[in-house]
Amino acid sequence: MAKNNNIYDMPRVPNEKIKKGIIIGVIVLFIVITVFQSFYTVKEQEQAVLLTFGNAATVSESGLHFKIPYIQRVKKVDTTIQGFAMGYNQQTNASIENESLMITSDYNFINVDFFIEYQVSDPIKALYNSVNPVEILKNISQGCIRTVIGSTTVDEVLTTGKSEIQSKIKTMISSKLEEQDLGIYLVNITMQDAEPPTSQVIAAFKAVETAKQGKETALNNANKYKNEQIPAASANVDKIIRSAEAQKEKRINEAKGQVARFNAMYEQYIKFPEVTKQRMFYETLEEVLPGLTVVIDSGDGNIQKLLPLESFSKSVIENNNETKGE
Repeated sequence: MAKNNNIYDMPRVPNEKIKKGIIIGVIVLFIVITVFQSFYTVKEQEQAVLLTFGNAATVSESGLHFKIPYIQRVKKVDTTIQGFAMGYNQQTNASIENESLMITSDYNFINVDFFIEYQVSDPIKALYNSVNPVEILKNISQGCIRTVIGSTTVDEVLTTGKSEIQSKIKTMISSKLEEQDLGIYLVNITMQDAEPPTSQVIAAFKAVETAKQGKETALNNANKYKNEQIPAASANVDKIIRSAEAQKEKRINEAKGQVARFNAMYEQYIKFPEVTKQRMFYETLEEVLPGLTVVIDSGDGNIQKLLPLESFSKSVIENNNETKGE
């Protein structure tokens, strides 16, 4: 008769072997965990603070490092340049009025947006000198921004003073960060946008800006015209001066010629006064009345002769010359 196989008839594993297997498994697991926790990796853009019994000991750079498990812990810090917006939401680009709305030195309201960039300079201080260094940086930045904007006119904020404003704010924030010793430093601060709070004021400021640009354009055009005209005017002045000098020389030469002629005539006049007088008279008459006919009346009212002035003057001169020759 065949026997029925029963589970209770199978050979049992001794309890000691089960316990031993469990212990060995736990030991192996402990060793694996211990080995795994004995090493840690730091990325290129990170630094790690090694804590021994909760106290910061050393700072590790990028690479594979060893630590004592269960005694030492590691806290990693991102050392890349990071940033946050002030005055607007980075995701939605919506304005945050309680951060952006400010008042200028000339009592004008204005919305100003900034983007602030910072970097960790000391990982230990960044972790343990304050609860939230970034929030402290944000509060410091907001205070410095309001101080600088409050001492600047609205015209400078909107147009020409942006670079100077950014420089002043950066210097002020950096100084306060050094005082707080937070383990982070300001890399840069940028004024993203600045505009009046209402559409009417925006339109007015745009009109002012357009007028200023028009003024600059007009000044540039005027200076261009000035620079073009000055050389031409200088050349014209030189031309006028040269013409005047030439006219001066001409007049001087004419005067010298007239003086020489007068002196020669005066010499003749000294020698023959009457003849010279008649000659000068007829020459002047010929010059003043060219082409006219002279009417000579005999005196009795009946007999008249019409003689050309030229022939008459020539005959008189010839007679005078004959008399002078005799």
